[in-house]
Amino acid sequence: MADTVDSPELVHLAVEAGIATITLDSPRNRNALSAQLRRELIAHLDAAIADDAVRVIVLTHTGTVFCAGMDLKESRGAGAEQQGVTEVPRILTTLWDSPKPVVARLSGPARAGGVGIVAACDIAVAAESVTFAFSEVRIGVVPAVISVTVLPRLSARAAHELFLTGETFDARRAAAVGLINSAVPAETLDDEVARYTGMLRLGAPGALAGAKAMLRRERPATMTDDFAAMNTLSASYFASEEGQEGILAFGEKRTPSWVPEG
Repeated sequence: MADTVDSPELVHLAVEAGIATITLDSPRNRNALSAQLRRELIAHLDAAIADDAVRVIVLTHTGTVFCAGMDLKESRGAGAEQQGVTEVPRILTTLWDSPKPVVARLSGPARAGGVGIVAACDIAVAAESVTFAFSEVRIGVVPAVISVTVLPRLSARAAHELFLTGETFDARRAAAVGLINSAVPAETLDDEVARYTGMLRLGAPGALAGAKAMLRRERPATMTDDFAAMNTLSASYFASEEGQEGILAFGEKRTPSWVPEG
């Protein structure tokens, strides 16, 4: 279904105390990745990343479903060039490469592309009742695009099983195979998200971005080359303005200047 200029916003952005909360708000279609939702999600992610006041991004949702994947009503009858799949890599890459940590908060299920979004986030927390599935093969397609973010998270055995069977699995299994970080009772979900965001707010912005880049880097062929590169990287951060401020704050037993108030 095409959106119009008068369509209400389907994704919201709010910033408070250094935390940008991006909320998927299209419960009528289970927060499916419609053209409007994709466009607004990209815009809000870009805005949060560009905002110097933002230290951490939380991606959450309204309704009973986190994200059902692509909007199949829009996909039906459309050609390959009109499927919107080119925008999904943009969303996943933005989440994956964001210099600011991204935390996914799930109180409802994720399917297909929604699971790819969860995998692209740095940290993911779900209520124990939440379920996941790579259901693509059951409708005659494959989880191709989302595999780019999902496969680095899963063991090979789990990936083969879950991609090929399309089986639904719960949040505890998702945590066990590495798709999410934590599965908690629904009533403690917000506390668990706050625990993570509280810790992430303490990190220096440049150091957090640098740590993410380090985690994503391709490792050299030899340990000697790896140590050489990491020694250089480590020295540059110790000598940086943030590094010196952090060392000074530690010695003076005070909060570093980069920690947001509130």
